[in-house]
Amino acid sequence: MRISEHPILKFERGKSITFYFDGKPVQAREGETIAAALHAAGIFTLSRSLEHQRPRGFFCAIGKCASCMMEVDGIPNVKTCLVLAKEGMSVRSQTGWGRLSDTDQKRPLPRRTIPELETDVAVVGAGPAGLSAALYASRFGAGVMVFEENSRIGGQLIKQTHMFFGSKEHYAKVRGIDIGAKLAGQLGEKVEVYTDTPVVGYYKHNQLAVIKDHRLFRVKAKKIIIATGASENMLAFPNNDLPGVYGAGAVQTLMNVYGVLPGKRMLMVGAGNIGVIVAYQLLQAGVDVAAVVEALPTIGAYQVHASKLRRCGVPILTRHTIERALGKTQVEGAVIVKLDDQWKPVPGTSRTLDVDTICLSVGLKPTSEIFVQAGCRMANISELGGEIPVRNKHLETTVEGLYVAGDASGIEEASSAMLEGRLAGLDAAAKLMGFSREIQKEIDHVMESLKELRAGPFGEKIREGEKNLEKEILGS
Repeated sequence: MRISEHPILKFERGKSITFYFDGKPVQAREGETIAAALHAAGIFTLSRSLEHQRPRGFFCAIGKCASCMMEVDGIPNVKTCLVLAKEGMSVRSQTGWGRLSDTDQKRPLPRRTIPELETDVAVVGAGPAGLSAALYASRFGAGVMVFEENSRIGGQLIKQTHMFFGSKEHYAKVRGIDIGAKLAGQLGEKVEVYTDTPVVGYYKHNQLAVIKDHRLFRVKAKKIIIATGASENMLAFPNNDLPGVYGAGAVQTLMNVYGVLPGKRMLMVGAGNIGVIVAYQLLQAGVDVAAVVEALPTIGAYQVHASKLRRCGVPILTRHTIERALGKTQVEGAVIVKLDDQWKPVPGTSRTLDVDTICLSVGLKPTSEIFVQAGCRMANISELGGEIPVRNKHLETTVEGLYVAGDASGIEEASSAMLEGRLAGLDAAAKLMGFSREIQKEIDHVMESLKELRAGPFGEKIREGEKNLEKEILGS
């Protein structure tokens, strides 16, 4: 299931290692997550549901769902899409709630002093927004700590093989996989990056709880920038929980990060930019795409992307959706159906596609839990993806010193995320180190660049969302 040749990517796989899944040896490569290695070995059922013990498989690949939780070296509920496989590791599939061994449950917990870390600016998330925030806050004198729960930095950029649009400043004609490396390479000595370090709590006076190497740390920061991105939306249809139903980001992670094929023949659901781009990336990796279905009457993707897909012979069927997935333990087919003007299935139009995987690209929702915990005022803005924190023009929330940037503030392109991170980093640094003519000039430039990016027909939805957010603020 590993990709041997790719027109763009060269996979630098580590040495071969062996771990044990339910007592049986599995071959993996250093640098692969447990879930990716199991996929490469043809093992797709990773856990089972709490009530009915239905099989569950890889879905999001970024630790934001529970489908891949397994017992690892005796520890239950480990998100195996985030944890790297190691030599001799013991991995066991999990049914329902995980539990510690009787010995562990009876062992008294030692009293420990929680170690503390202090910084000017703490950035949560090392994707395009987080890296940009760290870069610009440090550039104007602030010390920065970046906390990333994954083993790699770059967020969604590390899986994007297409070239960006826009100006040179926005990395036009540069592939996403290269942009992340460029941003990381610009981070100076004032920035400390902690990978494999999830943030598990926010506490008053701008304090964070983080876990590193199985130890809890308290982080005291003068300013905090949350750039935690977004998670995949689910679509309701029978058997949507079967192994073999993936979010688009998970498909990109398997293919473009770990070089593992998600399947042999796939149905893509959703013809927005992400759906169409991922469908083309599937072809590049050697996966047959049976069709792209889109419930709307028009394609949401840029025509340049849709045209590339059509030239490869992939049908894009508007006013169509998935009716159900077929299979008992994993996807063995999909039934699609045509929709009428009232979004109802047209009788007699159902047809079965011979596929072994289904990819859902039906939108993203901002990751907002930490803002709720912090007590931020929230607003539900559908045009921006759902529940987001209310913030001012410099992206500071209603909790003083707490900022939001990137998809966590509203779903947009990576170019906008980088600009938002830059804006939040600049404002945080200015309030800590003092405003100057230079920093104000940078802030003005970023705000003008965001305005330009959101101009035109493709920015209409974002502009409407920003207006509705402003109404929410004024109506309070």
